Amino acid sequence: MGSVCASILYQEFKDKSEGELAKIKAVVVSEDILSEIALNLNIDKMLLLGKGEEKTSGRTKKAILADAMEALIGALFIDCGYKAAFDFVSRCIKPEINKVTGDNYHKDYKSLLQEFCQRQFKCYPEYILIKRTGPEHDRIFFIDVKIGETVYGTGTGRNKKSAEQEAAKTAFEKLNN
Repeated sequence: MGSVCASILYQEFKDKSEGELAKIKAVVVSEDILSEIALNLNIDKMLLLGKGEEKTSGRTKKAILADAMEALIGALFIDCGYKAAFDFVSRCIKPEINKVTGDNYHKDYKSLLQEFCQRQFKCYPEYILIKRTGPEHDRIFFIDVKIGETVYGTGTGRNKKSAEQEAAKTAFEKLNN
């Protein structure tokens, strides 16, 4: 998946720097995007899951869906070869590349905040887990982001990554107003 995405980006965005291309690739081959593609292909309906995963909504878990998508691509590569796998992945990710490079795409606020902090403060933001609530299969995470000794944003989410992203967005917007 990653090599196909890198190939497409390199061919279609010759004007972008290596750093910009790497950021786009990281988003396009992320668990969020891969799980979305898997859902669009109805892979969730084809999964064989254990009783525990069935009870805890395993068919909608991003990690399981993304892993299943990668397994499908690997099987296609083994059975049909590189060109078939490349063509399939291209059809799946070109629309995602267009979304990510379009004007209406949500930004990676953690990267934006980190770049801003390095430029302005010569330091990195620090993400601190404040608390987590709920049962193990349905957690909510609360994260603060500190720059130096000051908390600039708080975020909540169903996983640490999304809570950090929300905290970074709050901090980035506060610092840029």
